[in-house]
Amino acid sequence: MSESWKEDLENLYDTMVEWRRFLHQHPELSYQEKETSTFIYEKLKEFGIDDIKTHVGGFGIVAKIHGAKPGITLALRADFDALPIQEETEVPYKSKVPGVMHACGHDGHTATLLGVARVLQSHRAELSGDVVLIHQPAEEFPPGGARAMIKDGCLEGVDVIFGTHLWSTVPYGTIGYRKGYFMAAADYFKIKIQGRGGHGSAPQLCVDSVVVASQVVNQLQLVVSREVDPTKSAVLTIGKFNSGVAPNVIADTAVLEGTVRTFNEDVRSKIKSEMASIIENVCDAFHAEGALDYRDGYPAVYNHEKESDVFQKVMDEAFGKNVAVEIAPQMGGEDFSSYLIEKPGMFWFSGAGNPEVGASYPHHHPKFNFDERVMLVAGKAFLSLVHEYLALQDSPVLSENLKES
Repeated sequence: MSESWKEDLENLYDTMVEWRRFLHQHPELSYQEKETSTFIYEKLKEFGIDDIKTHVGGFGIVAKIHGAKPGITLALRADFDALPIQEETEVPYKSKVPGVMHACGHDGHTATLLGVARVLQSHRAELSGDVVLIHQPAEEFPPGGARAMIKDGCLEGVDVIFGTHLWSTVPYGTIGYRKGYFMAAADYFKIKIQGRGGHGSAPQLCVDSVVVASQVVNQLQLVVSREVDPTKSAVLTIGKFNSGVAPNVIADTAVLEGTVRTFNEDVRSKIKSEMASIIENVCDAFHAEGALDYRDGYPAVYNHEKESDVFQKVMDEAFGKNVAVEIAPQMGGEDFSSYLIEKPGMFWFSGAGNPEVGASYPHHHPKFNFDERVMLVAGKAFLSLVHEYLALQDSPVLSENLKES
């Protein structure tokens, strides 16, 4: 990466922290991010970027920095929605919105990409090609903002795309990535068991939905262990079980809710069909009725091999050996996967964990926080990739077929 780009980003660090903390104090839920979108737009205009599209797939923003010479178009993405969580940290920039919190680092993603945008805009004369900045809403809540932004044309003309997530369970100073499948498809299901209620003293006259639902829970636990190839990863979790109104009343209905996580589409389909079969057969055996509402969530994140190879080599050059390391696949979901279905690219974790600054809680925890210095790491990674693809005339990393991709 150019030393001047690096210095410019480092000089912006205090400003990036200010942006992040302002956004942290003013979080907005998925599909409600009007003020956050306005904040991003105003900053991009301040930087002198004129090619900006608003309301892309909702409150999304797509800005383009035009290089002085022709070349490929590289896209960078950051999301900016918050979560319905009451913050429990004691930081001075604590959320001012009751019950809403940036508990996943999206405020940091936004501040990072704004810093990168400002640096690239000031150095656009050095670029052979264009950079598309995708500021995405609604990552946290399916169907997510990525699909809507793609439908509205955010990837038109894009040749390659990169994204990162500030990750509190990866130590600060480490970059975690993986070729191929990196994050899982994340699906949701709801099961309704309809029995026949009655008095707790006369079960022979009833169909106990709690008992039937309990049998369904037990049988569903066998799907992964007995129906899925053990060399392929899958998770089936029931996180919610609601039934009953009183201790002496046999409940007529029970509702189960949960999630399925997979990488392989055949495994995903197998689990769906096995769940439907188990629910039908268990309910028939106990004279109840069962209904399965299964909703596909985000597809699995698949990092393309060529772009992952470029990423590894560029990170080694930018940060030194052993900073970017391959890590195990993650069962969490991310709708960045939708971009990677359409275009080559990759997604990685920028390590943000540091117990010394209170950054030791997992994502979506009410005490979640991250080491803000990771914004410089993520920003330098973005800039290094842009420099490799658009600023070097004879890149030692990129082969001809990578340039053409």
